[in-house]
Amino acid sequence: MKNNRLRLFVIPVIVVIALLVIQALCDLELPQYTSDIINNGIGQSGISNNVPRALTQDLYEGILKISGEDAGIIASYDLIVKDNLSNRDLEKMTKEFPLLKKENIYVLKNINEEEIALLEQKIIKPMIITTMFYSNNEAIVKSLNIPLQDGTNLLDWLMSLDKETFNDVIDNVNKSFNNLEQSMLNGYGVNSIKTIYSEIGIDMEQYQMNYIYNKGMIMLGIAGLGMIIAIIVGYLVSKLAARISYFLRNAVVTKIMNFGLAEFKEFGSSSLITRSTNDIEQIKNFFVMLLRIVVFAPIMGIGAFMKVFDNPLNWLIAVALICILILISILFALAMPKFNRMQKLIDKMNLVSREIITGMPVIRTFGTEKHEEKRFDKANQKLTKTNLFINRLMNIMMPSMMLVMNIISILIIWYGSKQIDIGTLQVGSLLAFITYTMQIIMSFLMISMVSVMLPRALVSLKRVKEILNKDISIVSNLNPTSFDEDKKGTIEFKNVTFKYPDADEAMLKNISFKADKGTTTAFIGSTGSGKSTLINLIPRFFDVTEGEITFDGVNVKDADIKELRNRIGYVPQKGILFTGTIASNLMLGNDNLSLEEMKECASVSESLEFIDKKENKFDSDISQGGANVSGGQKQRLSIARAIAKNPEVYIFDDSFSALDFKTDAALRKNLKKHAKDATILIVAQRISTIMNADNIIVLNEGEVVGSGTHKELLKTCDVYKEIALSQLREEEL
Repeated sequence: MKNNRLRLFVIPVIVVIALLVIQALCDLELPQYTSDIINNGIGQSGISNNVPRALTQDLYEGILKISGEDAGIIASYDLIVKDNLSNRDLEKMTKEFPLLKKENIYVLKNINEEEIALLEQKIIKPMIITTMFYSNNEAIVKSLNIPLQDGTNLLDWLMSLDKETFNDVIDNVNKSFNNLEQSMLNGYGVNSIKTIYSEIGIDMEQYQMNYIYNKGMIMLGIAGLGMIIAIIVGYLVSKLAARISYFLRNAVVTKIMNFGLAEFKEFGSSSLITRSTNDIEQIKNFFVMLLRIVVFAPIMGIGAFMKVFDNPLNWLIAVALICILILISILFALAMPKFNRMQKLIDKMNLVSREIITGMPVIRTFGTEKHEEKRFDKANQKLTKTNLFINRLMNIMMPSMMLVMNIISILIIWYGSKQIDIGTLQVGSLLAFITYTMQIIMSFLMISMVSVMLPRALVSLKRVKEILNKDISIVSNLNPTSFDEDKKGTIEFKNVTFKYPDADEAMLKNISFKADKGTTTAFIGSTGSGKSTLINLIPRFFDVTEGEITFDGVNVKDADIKELRNRIGYVPQKGILFTGTIASNLMLGNDNLSLEEMKECASVSESLEFIDKKENKFDSDISQGGANVSGGQKQRLSIARAIAKNPEVYIFDDSFSALDFKTDAALRKNLKKHAKDATILIVAQRISTIMNADNIIVLNEGEVVGSGTHKELLKTCDVYKEIALSQLREEEL
């Protein structure tokens, strides 16, 4: 089961990580395309490298001769003979290279980027020299003092020279390139390609627009893909986080449902509520941030850094990161202790709120509203101050980060403009560098945001783990012993001693008695004598410290705990009803309860009278905690719920205290008739409730000081007689 649940999370997480990688790669590509559009599309008329896609025969021969018949250049171009082309191919190629209508041309082969880079190094200088001679560069004409005839150009003159003179001329021209920056050389190369394309008949304005349009459409496609992936990732992460919080809540509540009273006392109800709601919500929110940022941000940061690794301005990134790390370290040092305290303050406020809401009648009766308001205000102020402190720190962090980013942007533009001025950097490259720098800084910022949430999430995770890893004190036997049906309804205490966890003294000491099927056993004693504790040992809300309790002939520790409790109808001291209807509350222990059976249970518990007066009868609403019924009605409905279960043992923990004497007597009479074959255990404070019990056990300071019938105890037990006389006149006894 656990492995199946794990698979439910592993596969979506892998899918999310894969999608985030693709999204990051999309975001990393966009600045490069922006740079290409500015540098190549706008600055270089759509020419992206210094390798011409086509050459006229004259220019090809000139480049080849100047390069010394370079084999790489020869291997990279094919001669296209127009007479050898089909009409369809000729029409297609002349659209791209109009000169092909008149003469043959050389066209670049399909070669990869590495081959283009190598070819660019070989062809750029021969190409620049060739186009300079071809276009009759005035500086060359003057320096060489060559008289040109009409219809001729310097290239024709150059090609006609003998080998020695040709080499001398080329060497002299090459010397002028030695002191040029690479960016200047690239600029000349672009101008040369423009000259070449003009000769081939290519419309450079249209060529430029095509380049910008193509790059722009690719950018739109990448941006659209990134947007779609971001939406999918958001959906998957939200669904995954909701699933995790669902499973966590289920796991926590399931574990709490198996807690014994000792565990409830250890954690406290307000803390358990906070852990199963607020703490799990913190874990869920952190998980969302973890998946969407911790995976995405490093890819963005590392990818962006690799893009600008060889940029002369990359030292500015190191400056920005150092500033950010110092800022984050200071903020974390201040915020972390507050995060650790936050959840405890929420626990405290929940505790105070719960006490005030549940204790409102008492508060109003004693007129302590102002005191309780101050108590709540004190808890609220502590939580508010902590929240404000953390929020202020976070509010400082964002503007501080933006200040660092803006200062770095100014520095990049300042130093970048100098690089552009000396020709070592292009405008598009500077803009791309700024974008990549912001991506690196934002990656650190996003990771820092996760780090801010981390302490609180870790505290919440620790608190949830405390519940999930808590050893349950009351566990069902793995190999339970079956109940002895021949001893059905028999309960026996054998030298039972019980001490609460962390208590100094035992609450119950050496308790022994036996309750047989069809009998009523009652427990009475002063407040704190251990009556409720004693009966709570039977359904194993606590386990005995010494001795043993047998139920149907089996030690309760050896029985299946669910089967044990299924055989018991338990009514606690405080009548507890659940939100719903009267019917839903009665059916809590018996899903198949019919309307007639409901009426019978209500009749036995003396509830039918007030139920029939309600407009919707058994479908009448019960509000939270049974707040819309009286204390006596709540007790009677709790008793009816136990009767509906039709158990073999009834346990009433002072469950008749809110009933008047008449209703109490009638209910006990109905119960004796209805449950004549069941074992009944009653804890009571009123003598009238237990006078007719088959066996009355008197407790005093955790010990049995008397046992017998009412008449026997009046003669033999001073404690019982004292209690009886405090409630009834002697003639009534």
